[in-house]
Amino acid sequence: MASSERGDPGPEAGAPVTFVKEPEQSDSILADDALVSTAPDLIAGSLGEYTTIWWRRVRSGESGALPVVLGLIAIVAYFQIRSSLFLSAGNLVNLITQAAFIVTFGMAEVFVLLLGEIDLSVGYNAACGATITCWMLAPPNPYPWWVAVLGGLAFSAAYAGVEGIIITWLRLPSFVVTLAGYLGGLGLLLALINLAAPDSGGTIQLNSNTLNDIEGGAMSPVTGWIVMIAAVVLAAVFLVMRDARRRAHKLAAPPISVTVLKIALMAVAGVVVVLIGNTNRGVGFAIVRGVPWVVLVILVLLIAWTTLLSRTRFGRYVYAIGGNAEAARRAGISLKRIRILAFALCGLTAGVSGIIWTSNLSGISNNFNGGQYVLYAVAAAVIGGTSLFGGRGRMLGAVLGGLVVGVIYNGLQLLGLGPAAQNMWTAGVLLAAVTVDAVARRGSTTSTS
Repeated sequence: MASSERGDPGPEAGAPVTFVKEPEQSDSILADDALVSTAPDLIAGSLGEYTTIWWRRVRSGESGALPVVLGLIAIVAYFQIRSSLFLSAGNLVNLITQAAFIVTFGMAEVFVLLLGEIDLSVGYNAACGATITCWMLAPPNPYPWWVAVLGGLAFSAAYAGVEGIIITWLRLPSFVVTLAGYLGGLGLLLALINLAAPDSGGTIQLNSNTLNDIEGGAMSPVTGWIVMIAAVVLAAVFLVMRDARRRAHKLAAPPISVTVLKIALMAVAGVVVVLIGNTNRGVGFAIVRGVPWVVLVILVLLIAWTTLLSRTRFGRYVYAIGGNAEAARRAGISLKRIRILAFALCGLTAGVSGIIWTSNLSGISNNFNGGQYVLYAVAAAVIGGTSLFGGRGRMLGAVLGGLVVGVIYNGLQLLGLGPAAQNMWTAGVLLAAVTVDAVARRGSTTSTS
């Protein structure tokens, strides 16, 4: 126990600190706490030890993605029992394309939720960015598709970045500022569409075969296998080289068996996705095969943002601020800069969601339901394990959470149930996720107190 109690400012900088072990505290308790607070793959000596440590973390409240995975399996099993069409290749591919924009919206919201903030404007921000992209592609003098995409994404990143500046410099609640951004985005969407296509009835088309193919097109079966194999090989090389580098520097590294298990799980997941995508889902004599291109978009985004949050100084700072902002400030972290950048990245990712949504419908209109989609974004992130209190969450969790929301809507549509049942189901799952998060935090606090 340190010489300073909670609430005491502690010793002056440079002063010696004396640690006294309390008589009642045994070495076994300290060891258990260390196991709970440390990543299991860094202290385990074998796969068996890894499993034991991981189970102790689960029991202590650090359940990670386990609840959402179990929940996803249960929901899928329910819908398959109720409708045998649910696990058909055609419906699963349709589910992927339907859930893609929800998944990316959830990934966008993770950036700000990790800081204990929220962005209510992501829906209409994404719509405005997508409208700018469509406008830049409109005849008679369209820009190249990639220039139009950059234009739309730059707008979405700047819009959220300005919100971040207002929140940090004026010290205003993010809820209020982004609510204003929500209302402003709705008005701006109407104005942009009216300027871009005044005689179109409130709709602007997406004039780009490349962007339309994100949702409407698919890789060839051979391309799907090549992409999957390349992704697994690159991931395997990265994991092996990372572990070797840690061992060379005398740092803790996961056992080889754990690394092999992770690579095997990635390979199995990739094979399943490619097999589903390459199954013919055409009607009659039509042959429709291939993994949708949107899967590759989400995969690239997942890898990029996971690396950013887990392997860079920015990511460590985000988790530090979300865990304890005052401690992070005293450690010399620039809270303002990190918060502004996090909001900008949230807007950038939302812009990707807008383009995916526009690709699905080959255009965007002024009846875009940005209010409902921001709720999907928060639901996907929270269901995936991101804490509303900050400091806890991963991009992979948002992907799984977005799939949960997509599965609910897709399954209830197969059962012929309308928006009423869909919203109530989503509400129940969201409430369960928040409850799990609260119980996990309480259990974690109890185990370390």
